[in-house]
Amino acid sequence: MRKKETITSLQAGKGNRKLVMITAYDALFASLFHESVDMILVGDSLNMSFLGEPDTLSATLDQMIYHTKAVCNGAPKSFVICDMPFGTVGTERDALANAVKVFRQTRADAIKVEGGKERAAIVKHLTQNAIAVMGHVGLMPQSVRSEGGYKIKGRDSKDFEAIMEDALSIEAAGAFAIVIEGVTPELAQAVTEALSIPVIGIGAGQETDGQVLVWSDMLGFFENFKPKFVKRYLQGATLVKEAVGEYAKEVRSGAFPTEEHTY
Repeated sequence: MRKKETITSLQAGKGNRKLVMITAYDALFASLFHESVDMILVGDSLNMSFLGEPDTLSATLDQMIYHTKAVCNGAPKSFVICDMPFGTVGTERDALANAVKVFRQTRADAIKVEGGKERAAIVKHLTQNAIAVMGHVGLMPQSVRSEGGYKIKGRDSKDFEAIMEDALSIEAAGAFAIVIEGVTPELAQAVTEALSIPVIGIGAGQETDGQVLVWSDMLGFFENFKPKFVKRYLQGATLVKEAVGEYAKEVRSGAFPTEEHTY
């Protein structure tokens, strides 16, 4: 059994070991993942891969709490982080009330907040009130509509400097770690070297302190599209379709159930 990670052990990993994070949305898959990973993120990506919505924006706090409870039940010895969905951290008062609700109703170890320097005061308010916060800078899925799509960040000096400032601001506000998404590897490396807290990359090259992937992308269950940064370690959709097809074939032919499967 893996020993449960803590903020202290995760931060001690910076520069010493690569940190592994994966998303999970239910108890079953969380129980399968926890032996191999350092952190489990209950990402608002579930709104797309689990619910079938076109983006993450309609995810609700109650929805995130429900799935976080499930993940904590399935992997009680994992370090679990709950994504704060769109619209729940707009003010210091709302952010604290919603984060407290997550902590009271789940066993989550931390929350994740998207946003750069404009969110720094909110992150500081949360961390000063005993809420562990992971930041998220770079490409931010909750900004997809306002930015007109998913756009890689850091390709010009202005963008590079802005995201560096975002990351430093979130660290100064008390975040214990940060996710950096959809940026050039040069920017991700510069941020990783500039920060004293762990930087977890997704679509950000290999020079970060660790990596995170959405489980349904990584295991090949999500077929609508495959982001460039995703490596499929399993052809999950194909395997499931083949297995269900075989089950259907045997039911229709009368080959299942046999005496072996009968009381």
